[in-house]
Amino acid sequence: MITKQALSKDELEAVYKIRKIVFVGEQGVSEEEEYDEHEERAEHVLVYHEGQPVGTGRTRVVEDLAKMERICILPEYRKLGLGRHIMDALETLAQAKGLKKAKLHAQTHAEPFYEKLGYKRISDVFMEADIPHVAMVKAL
Repeated sequence: MITKQALSKDELEAVYKIRKIVFVGEQGVSEEEEYDEHEERAEHVLVYHEGQPVGTGRTRVVEDLAKMERICILPEYRKLGLGRHIMDALETLAQAKGLKKAKLHAQTHAEPFYEKLGYKRISDVFMEADIPHVAMVKAL
């Protein structure tokens, strides 16, 4: 297992392909909503399993916070502990920028995962892309 920042054209194509499978295909998010104006400014990471890119996430600075976004793993690679590696990589990128706090919008089914990583819920349930979410924060 390797986790690295996605910088090359091929790596970014892998990021977008994984997100298309998970968010667009599996969860029904429109491509217009999934791919937004923040793609070029955000820092993306990929997690590899047996040499294949199987998960991704991105972070960007929003109001002096690291906003963690678009975190996903291909269905057949879930439950292998790869999500923790994505989050560690995103948090490391944020800390390198001197950011002290991270925020994310967690799909409600994923809230327990983020709680295990130290994130605390700070909102009621709200809808984003027609999927129930909660806002969560963590000190870095």
